[in-house]
Amino acid sequence: MAGGPLGGRALLGLVLAATLLLPAGPALAQETSGAAVSPPTTQSPGTSEAPAVEASTPVPAPTVVAPTTGTEPAAASPASSEATPTPASTAPAAPAIDGTAPAAAAPAPTAPAAATAAPPESTPANAAPSPATTSSPTSLLDQLLAPEPRADLPHNLSPWGMFMAADWVVKAVMIGLAVASLITWTIWLAKTVEIACARARIRRALAVILQANSLADAGRALSGRGGPGAFMVRSAEEELRRSLAALDYAGDGGVKERLGSSLARIEAQAGRRMSKGTGALATIGSTAPFVGLFGTVWGIMNAFIGISEAHTTNLAVVAPGIAEALLATAIGLVAAIPAVVIYNVFARSITGYRQLLTDAATGVERLVSRDLDYAKVPANLRLAG
Repeated sequence: MAGGPLGGRALLGLVLAATLLLPAGPALAQETSGAAVSPPTTQSPGTSEAPAVEASTPVPAPTVVAPTTGTEPAAASPASSEATPTPASTAPAAPAIDGTAPAAAAPAPTAPAAATAAPPESTPANAAPSPATTSSPTSLLDQLLAPEPRADLPHNLSPWGMFMAADWVVKAVMIGLAVASLITWTIWLAKTVEIACARARIRRALAVILQANSLADAGRALSGRGGPGAFMVRSAEEELRRSLAALDYAGDGGVKERLGSSLARIEAQAGRRMSKGTGALATIGSTAPFVGLFGTVWGIMNAFIGISEAHTTNLAVVAPGIAEALLATAIGLVAAIPAVVIYNVFARSITGYRQLLTDAATGVERLVSRDLDYAKVPANLRLAG
């Protein structure tokens, strides 16, 4: 029977405490939310009842029991002041357990506060790597597929790239051979035009000399022209003019000798003038292969030095240096072969040109000989003939 009044008093005190604590509920909820966020660092590896105790510790259960007995507040007040829960504060009496059950259910809405506070801490950590993961697959794939650069290999294996990667001695050899090749083709162009024009002039002069009946006729036909043929005719006329006074006493032997010497000098000068430039072709054709071979030997020496420094006999390391060395030989052959061919062509052309000069000189000598013979004939007979 005594339990009935005690139970009624406890129920009445619980109702009064609930009505008094309703305005203070939000403040307690904030305190409990702060307490619920911070304690995870102080959790001890206890039993399965530890979470339930932690949930009940922030509840104002000691204030509810305070008006009923004097001993119960003393037992419950430490539980409210202590941050870490203990099982002793939750077992004073059976009625207290019954009375705290509603109170433990009351702060349940504070759990969402802790739950809502926790996600903001975790979401930035989870969202932070997302930009990197969205943009990284393509960049990582490109990095994996891209070949690693080789420092021991030239980046460009074309002739220009090998020239730029070659040693300075090999570069000098290549530049010299390139200049020699340029000289070869320049001589070819210039001498081709010169020989063609000279052959055309001597052919026209030779045609006039062969058709003329006397040296005077040939001189009149070639008076306004140039070239060795016209110069031969004018030289013969000058020699006859100077020797005309001595013909009756000395004879014509001296005139023919002097004229032959003069024509030979004109022919030699014209041939020598036409041969200018062909000596460079002969020099290039004979020395360019050896100059290129020198560059090749030097490049192979550098390649062997590179092998010794790299401590490897890998073909990928040896091949670039050997390729650069062989490029020097290739340029030497490119300069030498056309030079030899062009030299032979010009040699034949100049030989033919000299033959035309010889024909023109022979024609002039015949005209002079004819004039000397007609000079011995009387004038009346000369006209009749």
